[in-house]
Amino acid sequence: MPSMNERSAIDVVVVGGGLAGLAGALGLVRARRSVVVVDAGQPRNAPAAHAHGYLTRDGMPPLELTSIGRAEVRAYGGVVIEGTVTSLDRLPGGGFRVVLSDGSGWDARRLLVTTGLVDELPDIPGQRERWGRDVVHCPYCFGWELRDPPLGVLATSPHAAAQALMWRQWSPDVILVRHTASGPTGEQMAQLSARGIRVVVGEVAAVEVSDGRLSGVRLRSGEVVPRRALVVAPRFAARHALLDPLDVAVTEHHLGIGCQVEADTTGRTAAPGVWAAGNVADVNAGIMQAASSGVVAAVAINADLTAEDTDRAVAAAQAEPTPARSCRSLRFGQAGTAPPHRADGQDKVGAAGPAAAAAVSQADATQPGIATSDRCGGSRAPAEWLTPVHNAAQTPCFLPPRPARSRKDRSATCSAGSR
Repeated sequence: MPSMNERSAIDVVVVGGGLAGLAGALGLVRARRSVVVVDAGQPRNAPAAHAHGYLTRDGMPPLELTSIGRAEVRAYGGVVIEGTVTSLDRLPGGGFRVVLSDGSGWDARRLLVTTGLVDELPDIPGQRERWGRDVVHCPYCFGWELRDPPLGVLATSPHAAAQALMWRQWSPDVILVRHTASGPTGEQMAQLSARGIRVVVGEVAAVEVSDGRLSGVRLRSGEVVPRRALVVAPRFAARHALLDPLDVAVTEHHLGIGCQVEADTTGRTAAPGVWAAGNVADVNAGIMQAASSGVVAAVAINADLTAEDTDRAVAAAQAEPTPARSCRSLRFGQAGTAPPHRADGQDKVGAAGPAAAAAVSQADATQPGIATSDRCGGSRAPAEWLTPVHNAAQTPCFLPPRPARSRKDRSATCSAGSR
């Protein structure tokens, strides 16, 4: 791979190749932006056998879904590589330097960070090994597959009762295990009882597994409560370490379920030139929402780059000297002689008004009444009498106004032309 000094800046480097990052990259490459996606190959949903709720791709294995996304980005010229980004630094002249663990990297004009989150599970032996199979958290991701069998909800937050009531939609046999949380309120107990949800008092010591499947939870007392699946509420921790040196703000989710990068509705962060999408910016987003946020960020980034491209073009155009242009010779007779008087009363600046007078330079001091038009390759004319016209090449230039013709003259011309 060429060193960073040997390559020009990439329009956008996407850090993280999950659904949010790939969706954003696809939108950007279709906008004819140069894009590099760097992915460490550790998607959050890798333990799950299937991804659900993604329209037209429901039930597809997560890694197959991202594989299709990579192919689509590459089909438009995008670059997708496996690697680990170790640092993101702002360059003094603008843009960013993206460095990978092998020392390679890119300079980028904009960053789209889609590094996702980490699920911080309760410290219960055997739970991590079952995560994404029969130890789960999201009913919309796993509810259909776990419908009807006995389920247990592990209470670790004030949201536990609401979580148990939600899962009751998928199974008629749900229990709420108190674990480390405080007991339900009186109102919550009435709701749980009305829905047939039993509350089990005790702290879970481990999960029990039989024949490769979860079979129950073992309490500190030694009692084993038979269950086919356990619902937990992990704390969601956005992977924001790479963004910290760029002074990107991190905030607590309003439900108190984890921390996430602070960004507006387009994913723009407080750090200029940096966008975030997916779970790093919304820890509660599912796969469909994450992909959608990548698309929204891509549109905003392309608009931002377009504005910058336009500013650069204007600055370059203004810095270049105006080339001389040729047009018809302007002859007005002797120096200082004014053209015929205009019948329309526009004696001084002609039909174009102030615009025509502004388009010519000051009068030649050696020949009073003569001016030089910069737009006409230096042709000389009385500045206060010039009228803009176009020559055969449609180049704007300035010619003296013609004297007004009488109605009789115009009629004679029309009659001659009709013959």
